[in-house]
Amino acid sequence: MNVVHISAECYPVAKVGGLADVVGALPKYQHSATFSSQVIMPFYNNTFTKANTFNTVYKSQLDLGDISYAFKILTLKEPLLGFDIFFVDVPELLFKEYIYSNDDTERFLAFQIAALDWMLTWNTYPDYIHCHDHHTGLIPFMLQESFKYEPFRNTPNILTIHNAQYQGWFSHKKVNLIPAFNFNNAGLLDWDGSVNPLAAAIKCAWRVTTVSPSYMEELKIAANGLENLLNHESAKCSGILNGIDWNVWNPETDNYLISNYTTKTVVSGKEANKKHLCNAFNLDFNKPLFAFIGRLVGEKGSDLFPEVFNGILKKGDAAILLLGSGHDETEIQLERLKEAHKGSYNAFIGYDESLSHLIYAGADFLLMPSRVEPCGLNQMYALRYGTIPIVRSIGGLKDTVIDISEKNGFGISHKEVTVSDITNAIDRGVSLYKNENIYRKLSVQIMGINHSWDASAKEYIKLYKSIKLEKA
Repeated sequence: MNVVHISAECYPVAKVGGLADVVGALPKYQHSATFSSQVIMPFYNNTFTKANTFNTVYKSQLDLGDISYAFKILTLKEPLLGFDIFFVDVPELLFKEYIYSNDDTERFLAFQIAALDWMLTWNTYPDYIHCHDHHTGLIPFMLQESFKYEPFRNTPNILTIHNAQYQGWFSHKKVNLIPAFNFNNAGLLDWDGSVNPLAAAIKCAWRVTTVSPSYMEELKIAANGLENLLNHESAKCSGILNGIDWNVWNPETDNYLISNYTTKTVVSGKEANKKHLCNAFNLDFNKPLFAFIGRLVGEKGSDLFPEVFNGILKKGDAAILLLGSGHDETEIQLERLKEAHKGSYNAFIGYDESLSHLIYAGADFLLMPSRVEPCGLNQMYALRYGTIPIVRSIGGLKDTVIDISEKNGFGISHKEVTVSDITNAIDRGVSLYKNENIYRKLSVQIMGINHSWDASAKEYIKLYKSIKLEKA
């Protein structure tokens, strides 16, 4: 059996969020003697593509309305990722230094058309086509409705929603960009007066998954306008919890760390990494170190950080380190805190992969007060590195972190995204840290929680096979 994943992102090629991590790990874990998995993604002008060499495996033209574009399909000369990956090169549209922009309708529609046009030339069609988020959301519609893709009518296709807040809306005036289809079924494209690729995919895909069971249930209540649709299509919807790449995120072998460690050496290992961070960012090593890694946007609750951090730091019993970027005003306010709280607070505005690994290893607690969190991977990385997550109980955070007040609990959770709730959760962390025996015991315990892709990959394969059985 063979599955083709089609995605706008894939780690380490191109990453904006968790979508990249999923598509960069799931195919590796799906490989077996009887199952193969590959990825098709855009060819961007970025660090990865500049650092590697590629072979051209296919050349052709695609039509986007009245405009014709030359495109190529490329593959890596040297296999690096543990699975086959192919790149759609449409120079005028996709070969950019950015992944997302204001002209994404044309860019990602061209990507989807080129991918399907190439797949039509294969000697053997894939057994499954797995689409990820709205950037590939028109594929299920085109497979079902576009005349040229009729050979794929019986190929099961699956949509995974990584974040329903982004849906790819565009005007009906651009419908002519989609390869010819029966206009009697044009209503499949519409949702609330616009062409909505994510909604179209939900309607047309054979199966719809999200990246955690709780997030699927939450979407039926709050999905940025798609609630009724997801309730209507609920029979084909399910949530499968994401995993993490157990080999990449491994404190015993992680090359980014100052000191590697296992459950037996976690105390000395984390101390060495924490000392390095504290020296680098002028922080007090003796205080519990709370960290945040991620985008500074409303979804992550980061707009409340300036007030929360200022209040916590005035108490004098905690240190805070932040790594992220996003809304300009939030960045400015967080930078201003540096002067007022020297020795207890610092922030790196931007993103640095090596620093993120060091923070997971050196921090004592990881903050995730998210308003929306479809799955969340950061809390899984934190657990792997013995760092206790402090999370808002929602989506995948709810599915992966049990509060210490409950039986077998190991993290700290709060119900609302408010200054008082987040502050109280951090205060609980400070108290926990002072109880050294319990804190150390939890740090060892959480390193043994297995959130690798093994179980999740098997769930996806089980889902694929269930489709085949139904159609048999």
